[in-house]
Amino acid sequence: MNPILVKRKFEERDVRRVKLAVADIDGVLRGKYISVEKFWSAVDHGLGFCDVVFGWDAADALYDNVKFTGWHTGYPDASCNIDLTTFRLLPWEPGTAFFLMDLSDREGRPLAVSPRLVFRRVLERAASAGYTVYSSAEYEFFCFRETPHSLREKAFRNLTPASPGMFGYSLLRAGQNRDFLVEAQEQLNAFNVPLEGLHTETGPGVYEAAITVTDGLAAADRAALFKSAIKEIAAKYGLIPTFMAKWNADLPGSSGHIHQSLWDGPKNGNNLFHDPGETGLSQLMGQYVAGLVANLPELMAMFCPTINSYKRTVPGTWAPVNATWGIDNRTTAVRVMKSGPNSTRAEIRICGADSNPYLTMAASLAAGLDGIERKLAPPPPSCNAYAASDAPALPRNLAGATRLFRASELARRMFGEDFVEHFAATREWEVRQFERAVTDWELARYLETI
Repeated sequence: MNPILVKRKFEERDVRRVKLAVADIDGVLRGKYISVEKFWSAVDHGLGFCDVVFGWDAADALYDNVKFTGWHTGYPDASCNIDLTTFRLLPWEPGTAFFLMDLSDREGRPLAVSPRLVFRRVLERAASAGYTVYSSAEYEFFCFRETPHSLREKAFRNLTPASPGMFGYSLLRAGQNRDFLVEAQEQLNAFNVPLEGLHTETGPGVYEAAITVTDGLAAADRAALFKSAIKEIAAKYGLIPTFMAKWNADLPGSSGHIHQSLWDGPKNGNNLFHDPGETGLSQLMGQYVAGLVANLPELMAMFCPTINSYKRTVPGTWAPVNATWGIDNRTTAVRVMKSGPNSTRAEIRICGADSNPYLTMAASLAAGLDGIERKLAPPPPSCNAYAASDAPALPRNLAGATRLFRASELARRMFGEDFVEHFAATREWEVRQFERAVTDWELARYLETI
């Protein structure tokens, strides 16, 4: 967006402050408020922002095994590049404008470890081949009648859900929480994160939101902003959403499915996955799906990036366990939707709600493009993928997934050496933190008996 148009918007809407944010390695938005005067100075001359946002984990613990930043570099400022095309007004904060930003090093080079820039790099590869990429995310999330303080006072146990019982697609439960759900839809739409669907899922206080599809980087921006915005909106109603992949062993997990298709141009272009013939699916889509199936195992760490991710990917839980695909099949890792010329697409079902949308969209696009570039043919589609004993297994834990990712030639070719080394190191750190932890399960099983 042209700075002149932004200034006009600021004047029209009486903008008095600006909120800036960057998505960290886990997809968590990190940022701050600045004055309008500081904002315009930053647009003209840049703004410093500590590069520690890519040097610590989700709990602000400093990584001890990354080269990009650390005590050995002094945690210097990176240079902020405000993306004016992401301009939004915060509807729940009158007078506040919002922008996403990207970070560069002291020489002005975009930070290779930035998830947003990783997705942009793969999008540029697709564009060079003549493809416009359309994507969307859908998230399942549980809501609790808690506060940040009560969560900790209860040690994250015995939490009160927003509504009781298992009641998927329930108009009754949605109606009982209508004030929150209606305001969420209206506020998100005003925030340019429109939803095309919102409903209860099966489980106490759980919802599924489908974000409206769009092209390019904006699709991942919408997904990242949704996760942050819904938490802010929910707080007004005394609710805390969680995007953990599996917060309770006895309840379904929370997915973060990604939908993607390739077109030959924006808006009025043609969906290259659709074929008007008998099958309804183009050869290009077959190659894309083949690339996904072939590359899912070695890119699993990008789709399932936390220790908890792998508690969801077990048989019979509506989550995939192997590299499979099928037509409108919810047991497979890739669900192909034959939905006509406007909506034929691939749904990548391996991702949990805990995933970073920039990385899941980058990984799925990279895998699909690899299938096209190598002209791969897909294996036969699965019926019940849980019973497909000959299908390639997916890694069963983050340690195994990270080993495959670090060794992946595809990842290094598509995302760059610096990102692969950095991301792999952060996942290895995550594994080490878990290996040191003593869990409730261990206490209950061993403390008295052994």
